[in-house]
Order: sequence, then C-alpha cells, then structure tokens
Amino acid sequence: MAVLPIVRMGNPVLRRVAAAIPVPASGGFDDDLRQLAADMVDTMLDAPGIGLAAPQVDIGKRIIVFRVPPERASGDQGDTPMGPQVLINPEFVPVGSETVLGWEGCLSIPGLRGVVPRYRRIRYRGYDLDGILVEREAANTHARVIQHELDHLDAVLYLDRMENLATLTYMEEQRFFGPDVLSSGR
Repeated sequence: MAVLPIVRMGNPVLRRVAAAIPVPASGGFDDDLRQLAADMVDTMLDAPGIGLAAPQVDIGKRIIVFRVPPERASGDQGDTPMGPQVLINPEFVPVGSETVLGWEGCLSIPGLRGVVPRYRRIRYRGYDLDGILVEREAANTHARVIQHELDHLDAVLYLDRMENLATLTYMEEQRFFGPDVLSSGR
C-alpha cells in the first residue's frame, strides 16, 4: 500500500466531474481498482482524515473512501463508528428536508474550516470492491462525510456550499467562534 499525494484547491481535477466506473457482471472490481482503494485508505488515515475522493489524489473516477471515528459518531441510528469503507459510483438522496450546519475541513484545502449546511439524514448507495451494491441510511457525521465526498466527485468544494464566508477560518482560529455559529451560520 502507498500514501498518495493529495492535490490542493486550484488543481483542475477538483473542478472536473469524475467518471463512472464500469461495474463488472461478476467477480468484483479488478486489482488496479482494489490497489487504488487500498492506497486511498492509507492516504486518508495518514492525513489524517475521515474521507477522501479519488479526484483528491488526481484520479478522475467515482470512488470514495471514508470512516466514522468513535469520537465523531453521535451514536444516533445511522451514525455509529465505522472503520474504513470503500464506495464505487456512490449516490445519495436526502431523507426528509432537514439540514444542519456543521464545521467542515478538507484535505485539499489544508488549514481551513467553514460552516456548511448539509442534510441531517440521507440514504446512499454504491458498490463495494466485490461488486455488491451497498445501501445504507446515514445521519449526522456519517451523512456529512458522504455528502462532502460525493461533492468532490461532482467537482464541488465545501466552499461552494457555504452560506456565509465570514465563517471561513483557519483551524487554529476556529476557537473564536461560539456555538451559536452552528445555529445561525454567523
């Protein structure tokens, strides 16, 4: 396995829609895609991060890796700790219309954080490395990381989703924002 270089904001691959990956009729995905997935997991863990999309490692394909660390999981249904997961050709739909504000960062925009609205609950699907369709319902952190990584596949950065750029800050300055920023976005 290998730690891959992470591209940063400004690299054109982050602003191109990633290509779908052909799903094999049987037998799972090939060794090259399995190697890419393993390298992406290593890269995510090394960063450290909780999600990574292929465009972030300069690969324009629809594959993401993610995890829900125990300290970030709310324990609510759909938001329990999960080790590294791989999703190929993922997609999601919201479950209801409720959105919540939350802080987000990005390995391709190092050192910055911003407040981003996301759906609280989603239903997502995608293929695992064995070519099996995985369908799950997710909430809170789990839902947020899926939405963030799928945005990368569609050439969207979290900055594009921010409603108030006044909440964009360096990580070490985030302490100056009170908890009310997550209720008002200001």
